[in-house]
Order: sequence, then C-alpha cells, then structure tokens
Amino acid sequence: MKEIRKVAAGISLVLEWKKTGDDYVASLTGGDEHVGAVGVGFYDPESKRASSSVITSPGHRETEIALNGAKEFSKACKATSVFIVGIHLDNITLDEINEIVSASGEMINELAVIIGVGEGF
Repeated sequence: MKEIRKVAAGISLVLEWKKTGDDYVASLTGGDEHVGAVGVGFYDPESKRASSSVITSPGHRETEIALNGAKEFSKACKATSVFIVGIHLDNITLDEINEIVSASGEMINELAVIIGVGEGF
C-alpha cells in the first residue's frame, strides 16, 4: 500500500491506498484507529462525474470525510472506490476537530493529485 502521513491535533493521520482489480480501496486513520465511516465512490465515464454514498457506524462523526474522500478518490482514479475513515482522539476539542478535518481534506486532495498524474500505483 502507498501512503500519505500528516500530523494534526497531536495525532498521526495515515492515508493508505491500493488498487484492487479495476477498483480502489483507501483508508484514513488516526489516533485510536477503527472503522467509523465507509464511503463508496462511483465514476460515470459518460458524464465524467463522480458521486458517493456513505455508511457511518453509530456514534461516529467521520461521515463527511468518508463521503468527500470516496467522491474525490473516484473522480481521480475514474473507477469505483471504497474510502474507510476511522479517527479517534479522546476529549477532542472543536479546534482539534477543525484541524483534523482540514488535514484530512489536504490529504484527500494530495491523493487526488497523485492518482490524477498516474503516480499512485
């Protein structure tokens, strides 16, 4: 698996990805790793648009990161993707949440650039 690492809110975030047949799988984890939300992204070659859906584990808040991650990943790789997110930090503050969400977005954008120029695999 390839990976991107970044530190946010005092924890290490790790975005890993791999090709699985014609499709792709990625996971973004940090802190106490787990599966908090799973996004599935789809790419329509006719319209050149991507869409995504998400399932979130009860009590978890990674929905938006997984939804956006799956959509952007599928748009970049032009295929179906699964994007798993599980980030946990005890007693997290609003500032820490914002920092993690921002760093996650940066990592997803970096992944899209890597995949888009063909260096991701």
